[in-house]
Amino acid sequence: MSDYVPIGVFIGLVFLAAASGAVFAPGEWYKSLSKPSWTPPDWAFPVAWTVLYIMIGTAGWLVWKAEGFQLALLLWGVHLITNAAWSYFMFGAKRIDFAMYDVTAMLVTMIAFMIMAWPVSSQATLLFVPYLAWVSFAAALNWRIWQLNA
Repeated sequence: MSDYVPIGVFIGLVFLAAASGAVFAPGEWYKSLSKPSWTPPDWAFPVAWTVLYIMIGTAGWLVWKAEGFQLALLLWGVHLITNAAWSYFMFGAKRIDFAMYDVTAMLVTMIAFMIMAWPVSSQATLLFVPYLAWVSFAAALNWRIWQLNA
């Protein structure tokens, strides 16, 4: 029973980070930008992110359960901050360049988390694989939008 409280905390933290996407929504500015033809439809983003946030929270919980607050969990937290900051940079500040720097930091901290988590919880690392793929795609999209609108 005690395991349910911490997983709720981790899921809560990721949905708190996700709230930045609601606070700093794409809006008309984003709609007016030139985007590549391979940009997913608007409805795909909340669907993908909902699944990914559950996986991110579960991965953090698995690492916490296995070793408590150590380097892997610190990296998980830092990566979550970069995740939350992206919406602010892209949609709040309307700085596509800062969003690109941020998504790069997000990728670096994700990979560092995955490396540090592997010996502790291979499941946690594997939960990050689809997330890594999605954010890599998002980084390519961010880069292309930056190029098209510079």
